Amino acid sequence: MSNNKVVTFGEIMLRLATPGYLRFSQANTLNATFGGGEANVAVSLANYGIPVDFVTRLPKNDIAESCIMDLKCYGVNTENIVRGGDRLGIYFLETGAVSRGSKVVYDRAHSAIAEIKPGMIDWDKVFKGVRWFHWTGITPAISQGAADVCLEAIQKANDKGITVSCDLNFRKNLWKYGKSAAEVMPALVAGTDVVLGNEEDAAMVLDVHPEGVDVTKGHVEGAAYESVSRQIMKTFSRCKMVITTLRGSINANHNSWAGVLWDGKKLYESRQYEITHIVDRVGGGDSFMGGLIYGLLTYTDDHQKALDFAVAASCLKHTTYGDYNLATVDEVEKLMGGDASGRVAR
Repeated sequence: MSNNKVVTFGEIMLRLATPGYLRFSQANTLNATFGGGEANVAVSLANYGIPVDFVTRLPKNDIAESCIMDLKCYGVNTENIVRGGDRLGIYFLETGAVSRGSKVVYDRAHSAIAEIKPGMIDWDKVFKGVRWFHWTGITPAISQGAADVCLEAIQKANDKGITVSCDLNFRKNLWKYGKSAAEVMPALVAGTDVVLGNEEDAAMVLDVHPEGVDVTKGHVEGAAYESVSRQIMKTFSRCKMVITTLRGSINANHNSWAGVLWDGKKLYESRQYEITHIVDRVGGGDSFMGGLIYGLLTYTDDHQKALDFAVAASCLKHTTYGDYNLATVDEVEKLMGGDASGRVAR
C-alpha cells in the first residue's frame, strides 16, 4: 500500500444549481451534481494519483447510491462510508455575476452525518496504512455528534502518528446547535499539524486578526499574515505550518488569487493570479487544499513548490463547473511554469 494514502472526513451533499447566471426566482430547472469540502479535496487528490478514502455517513437510498457512484468514477475509495440515517443534505446555488454575489441556501438539517455518533466509524480500520488525515471546520459546525466524531478521528490519527490537516472554513450559517465555532474548534485545531484558512476564518474561529488588511480593495498583502501565522502556532503548539489563501474580490467574476505559507521559520509567497472570468468559484478553497496536500506529499522538501502547486491548481478550478477540481498534474505544472495562454492542446 502506498505510504501516501490520505483520508478525508465530512459531509457530501447534493448540489442543485440554477443554470448559468439565473436567479432562484427565474429558474425552472436545477443542475444536479454532488459536492462538499472534504469530498472535493478527495476528488482532487484522486485526480493527481494519490490513493484517497472519503469517509462520511449516508442513508440507504438511490440518491446516496448515485453519490457513491459519482465519487467512485473519480477514483475515490468509498468502502469506509457508513450507512444510516434518513437523508442526504442538499445545497442550492445561485451563481453571482459582476457586483451580484453568489448565494447558497442549505437544506441539510437532520442529514445522515448530522446524526452521526462516536463509535459509528471504526477509525482503526479506516486509518490502516494511512499517512494523512484531512478535516474542515464545516464538519464540527453541523452537529455536536459530528464535532465529537471529528475529534475522535483527530485523536486517533494523533495516536497513530498520521499528519492531520484542517481547513478552518468558517460558515456562520451552519453553527446552529447551541455552540459557537470559538467554543468547539480550538480543541480540534490543537490536534492539527497543518492549518489552512483566510482572514475571516482566523478571526471568527480562533480570534486571530491580521493588521491593516482590506480584502475589498482587490489586492491583499501576503506579508500581513505572518503575524496571524505566528499567533496560531504560539497558541497551538502541534501546528507546524499555517497557510493562508489570499482572495481579492474585485467582483463576482474577477478575483485575484494567491497564497502564503508560514513554516515557523520562513514566509513563502506565491505569485498572484488574476482570474478575470470565473466559471465556478465554489470549491476554490478545497482545490487549494487538495493541491497543497499533493504538493507537501510530492515535493517533500520544497515548501515553495508545494504552495505554488496549490495556488495554480486552485486557479484552474475556477475555470471548471461544479465543486470538483478536474485539473491534471500536467495542467497545474504547466500553469506553474507560466503558461496561462489557454491555447488548444493538439
